Amino acid sequence: MKLKDLLFKLWVIFSGIIIISVTMGLFLYLLYKGIGVVSPEFIFDSPKGIPLGRSGGIFPAIIGSLMSGLISGLLGGLLGLCTAVYLTFYCYSEIIRKYILLALQCLAGIPSVVIGLFGYTFLIVGLGMNKSLLSASITLTIMIIPFIAIRMKKALEETSKEQYISSLSLGIPKGYTIVKLVIPNAFKYIMTSLGLGIVFAMGATAPIMFTGAVIISNVPGKLTDPFMALPYHLYILVNEGLSVEMAYGTAFVLIVVVLAINIICHFIGSYEDM
Repeated sequence: MKLKDLLFKLWVIFSGIIIISVTMGLFLYLLYKGIGVVSPEFIFDSPKGIPLGRSGGIFPAIIGSLMSGLISGLLGGLLGLCTAVYLTFYCYSEIIRKYILLALQCLAGIPSVVIGLFGYTFLIVGLGMNKSLLSASITLTIMIIPFIAIRMKKALEETSKEQYISSLSLGIPKGYTIVKLVIPNAFKYIMTSLGLGIVFAMGATAPIMFTGAVIISNVPGKLTDPFMALPYHLYILVNEGLSVEMAYGTAFVLIVVVLAINIICHFIGSYEDM
């Protein structure tokens, strides 16, 4: 048994080292390849040059990615939390629970390009919406709902069971207990799930290229405007062979933005626990 425990411990440590090494290696590689173009002008200017994107910056793409990620994250977080609360506290039928979880798992397994095609067919062709920030955000919401809901469900199930039961035994309404006790105690894990959902949405290319992202655009002033996005801009730079160095710079900025959002969500969740 001691040998097995030692081997398991070594395997866990080795796996952790590999994960940290791969993450840091990717970050440092993108920094090395893209540091030559990362500058204040690159961050705060618009794409320029002929062909477009060979010079200038990516500011509209940064803002567009943040806006689409935050909107889809808020929508997906609200729907995911409601789904998690229902499955955890209000669904008494195992059959219904089984089919809801099956639907979430099937939705999570659908390729993003198929979700993008569905968003284009339903929202733009069917409902007559324009390619815009709103239609892209709705499509991204569909993609991240199962990602968020399953994680929030696990967080609610593993948090404050004894306090929840004690609260109900005192005659406190279930809804009040969930809102005032369960959700605050699981807030850190809820925010972590929300942060992961936001960065998942921000990194997707296929759903937005069909529904809202364009090659060049100003910062969207309203939800019905088209927008630029970092992953789509990166795809154009690489696919069209415009500038590999600019592509590495864009990828590095995207990684930094994703990392910053994860840290902010984790900090907010940890701050509420204090």
